[in-house]
Amino acid sequence: MTTQQLTRRSLQTRLALAYAAGLYAAGVFVLVLVIVPLAGVDAATPKGHPSPGVTTGTARGISLPHLLTGSAVALVLLIPLALALGWFVAGRFLHPLRAITTTAKSISAGNLHRRLGLGEPTDELTELGHTLDDLFARLQASFDAQRHFVANASHELRTPLAGLRTLLEVALADPDADADTLRSACHEALALGEHQERLVKALLVLATSERGTSRRDALDLARIVEGVLASRRHLATDRGIDLAEHLEPAVTAGDPRLIESLVANLVDNAIRHNHPGGHIEITTRTSGARATLAVTNSGPVIPDNHVQRLFHPFQKLAPDRNGHREGYGLGLAIVSAVTQAHHATLTADAPPGGGLSITVRFTPHPLS
Repeated sequence: MTTQQLTRRSLQTRLALAYAAGLYAAGVFVLVLVIVPLAGVDAATPKGHPSPGVTTGTARGISLPHLLTGSAVALVLLIPLALALGWFVAGRFLHPLRAITTTAKSISAGNLHRRLGLGEPTDELTELGHTLDDLFARLQASFDAQRHFVANASHELRTPLAGLRTLLEVALADPDADADTLRSACHEALALGEHQERLVKALLVLATSERGTSRRDALDLARIVEGVLASRRHLATDRGIDLAEHLEPAVTAGDPRLIESLVANLVDNAIRHNHPGGHIEITTRTSGARATLAVTNSGPVIPDNHVQRLFHPFQKLAPDRNGHREGYGLGLAIVSAVTQAHHATLTADAPPGGGLSITVRFTPHPLS
């Protein structure tokens, strides 16, 4: 017999004893209510007079001593009866709990689709069952997302490796390959290696963001945005994108490295998924008590039902648009993960004219 079974039996035993004690106490209380008045009347009756507790005539009466004796016997017999009834009632109440335990034990990572499915009546145990069903649903969604992520990550990592191998095999198989040909193959191999390095770096940033953060330094969003724009302004200029910034002090607390990654991915996404002659507007401000970062960019029209999908890993509306290979569909997933790690709120809207508008609101710094 396992420890869990002993614990379950112990709980049923305790409940049975509690029910039996209550039932036995109720029986004693009823007998006391009946016997005490009769004893008082019997004591007040003069000797030689028939007691009210005795029935005269042809029927035999029940004297008070006999009544006391019968009550004592009834109380003794009530003990096993109360225990049996308490055990039965406790078992009935614990039956849904046993069903929950059995089903929960049988649910594993391979069959998270199973549910307890407790129906009526609605009580504390069925509420517990509904809570566990919600938990299993979230676990199932998490496992499905993990499998999907691993499959996509494997595909993204395998693609440059396969290209690199093909490139090297072609170069080695060419008997007429000269130094220039081999040098060109080496340059392409380096480009594929850089592509894979950027992908691995993005995956590491995503994993670090999803793990959360325990670092809470005071920082100004405006200064971080200035640093990110200094390294990316030329990209916007090369693509003919107008970059407008409205940076006001916005002090918050968080991990500076992760916040910088969030800003960088927002800016990169706004540049990458834009069109020539488009625009990007970046704003930092303090709205109420919260530090706010907003990035709005022009671009293709995004259906409203596709906006939230963009924040999942490897989700791209138009893969490798404009021939750019630096996008992996991880940028906005990193933004979402960093936002959750800092307990901030993220809202995204797709304007009817095209493009995307993303706003992140951070909790205020305690000293601000």
